Amino acid sequence: MSAILLAVGILAGLGLVFGLILSIASAVMAVPRDEKVEALKEVLPGANCGACGYSGCEGYAQAMAHEGARVGLCSPGGAAVAEATAEILGVSNTGVKTQVALVRCGGCKSFDGVKQEYRGIPTCRAAAQFFGGDRACSYGCLGYGDCAAACEYGAIRIKDGLAYIDASKCRGCTTCVAACPKALITMAPGSTRGVVRCSSHDKGAVVRKVCRTGCIGCMRCTKVCEHDAIHVKDALAEIDPEKCTGCGQCADNCPTECITIFGYRHSLSDQAAASEATDKPA
Repeated sequence: MSAILLAVGILAGLGLVFGLILSIASAVMAVPRDEKVEALKEVLPGANCGACGYSGCEGYAQAMAHEGARVGLCSPGGAAVAEATAEILGVSNTGVKTQVALVRCGGCKSFDGVKQEYRGIPTCRAAAQFFGGDRACSYGCLGYGDCAAACEYGAIRIKDGLAYIDASKCRGCTTCVAACPKALITMAPGSTRGVVRCSSHDKGAVVRKVCRTGCIGCMRCTKVCEHDAIHVKDALAEIDPEKCTGCGQCADNCPTECITIFGYRHSLSDQAAASEATDKPA
């Protein structure tokens, strides 16, 4: 009995000694808290989405406090966060650098073909593992709604097998970008005036076989643009948001109607007008 008590006593004593050593070590080696960084973290939304260009909210707080990063890069936080962070840092609020998500595909089931029947797990990521999905276009939206499920703000809906983004609800958090296995959703400045709703780099003849609204790289858009804002690269047209004025010439001359100019009534397609109402930068 005495041997058991002795063993228990020794273990208890060792625990006490080691606990004391750890307490002293934690006090000696403690990293002092940066009050400014902590204050910035308190007002940031905590989404850790990386839309600001940093590793997360803590990384952005560190950059603002010690590296001179400008306020207003937090798109999910909006104007309120920009004002609060500017007040903490004692700098002027230069406004929010807003971003919106755009779906670079217009091939809904009404316009796009199907190459096979898919009966697996109803998610885009699962469908993409099965020979790239069931859509005839290997670049097209699969329409199972992984992006809508990932969006915390209810900004995405699926209609006729195609994702649509309501820019009035989009907070620019980039979670939908990460959720799309086809990389069809990209971020663009809030001032963006137009988008090419296609991501296919196939030749025009191949695109026509699988989708009625895909870019065929015909270059008609580049010929009519007076502002040098649209170019064809690797068989796909791309719009430079810094140069685009939203005049609508490219959209009017696109034979497949894959270009949407926000706020501009496309005279050739009711489908373009419908997408304009649900995927339009503020």
